[in-house]
Order: sequence, then structure tokens, then C-alpha cells
Amino acid sequence: MTILDRTKEIAKLRGLSLTDTAIKAGLAEKSIYSWDRSTPKADNLQKVADVLRVSTDYLLGRTDEMNYSSISENKQIDLKDALNDEIMLAFDGRDIPETDKVKIREYIELLDLKRRSEHE
Repeated sequence: MTILDRTKEIAKLRGLSLTDTAIKAGLAEKSIYSWDRSTPKADNLQKVADVLRVSTDYLLGRTDEMNYSSISENKQIDLKDALNDEIMLAFDGRDIPETDKVKIREYIELLDLKRRSEHE
């Protein structure tokens, strides 16, 4: 399977077209389509892998394990930032829609407000 084939496959699994994937990665709309004729630059491949939440090794066909983890064990993530950013969030392998992100953000803010009032 080629880089383009793997990218198409995982993009489809994530509910994205190649054009959508390229735009989210900050690339030209049709740039991924050229991957059947030439190998992408490492930084472009990484951007697409990040959008699709897979490793570059997966896209390159070096492994069948998606192995995506942009979070180190010791790194703290602020959920407010994560929910406000344009990154794709998922739960159990399925993308979280923007409407649900709003509900999650509101619930976390309510919990935080309750926690703060208990400590006053």
C-alpha cells in the first residue's frame, strides 16, 4: 500500500476527504494527491499524520500500528485549551463534534466553579 493509499484510508476512517485533511494540515488543497508521484517532505507528512492522529511510520507503511501519541507521560494538558483549539478530539476512536465540545467545556466549567466555591 502506498503513502497515498494509507492516507486515503485513514482520512476516510476519520470522516475526512484528502482535501479536508490537507487544509487542516495547512497544506495546499490538492497537495496530498501528488503523493502518488513523489514522496512528501517530512514536515508535510508529519502535519498530515498529526491531523489524522497516526504516526508517520504508519503512513509510510513501516508499521501497521497507528501508534499516535502526541502527549508525553509528564506533559500536562489544559482541557480548556484543548477544547478551544482547532485540534480534533476523539473518544474511543470516534471524533467529538464541536457541539459536544461546547457541552463538555460547560460541564467542566461548572465543576470548576463548584470546586472553587467549596474551597472558599
